Amino acid sequence: MPRKTDARARAIATAVRLFRIQGYTATGLTQIIDESGAPKGSFYFHFPRGKAQLAEEAIDHYVASRISLLREISANTAGHALKFVHQIFAAFAAEMVASDFQYGCLMQNLANELPALDAELTKRVARGFIDSTEIVAEHFRECGFASARASSTAAALVAAVEGARTIARLERTPAIFQALADVSVRGWAAPKG
Repeated sequence: MPRKTDARARAIATAVRLFRIQGYTATGLTQIIDESGAPKGSFYFHFPRGKAQLAEEAIDHYVASRISLLREISANTAGHALKFVHQIFAAFAAEMVASDFQYGCLMQNLANELPALDAELTKRVARGFIDSTEIVAEHFRECGFASARASSTAAALVAAVEGARTIARLERTPAIFQALADVSVRGWAAPKG
């Protein structure tokens, strides 16, 4: 009976962490293999196409986690646009603090690097933004926003979160998330049709 290991999952988790901290180009396969503890032979067994295949799976894992978090926040704030927005900002601020301001968004980091490197990975990252933005728009529609307004508000919220992460990393404080929450109180997330 073949022995089961968690080498594949560890490699994906390590890639997610490193891509979030240092980006795609600065993260080498040797570093991923060393930090994940996966044997080199095992790595190529699980990822025969190498770093590109690992990046695909890291993106998919990250997007699934992000969508799961957004769905959980949506369920906890059903019918409340403002509470939804505040919980999103709070969740991302808490994540920044917990990572000691190390973690950026994997999709944002890769989006800044990949267009010149890999068209297929770029499409996968774009799809991740589209899918997670749609979860946010869906919540706003359920709160009574007209479809067009729900979509534009969701796009603005996602852009604000991504920008806030960058600022929080640079300033090493989650204050920008509170500033965005304060702006939302003044009507940004209030339903108007």
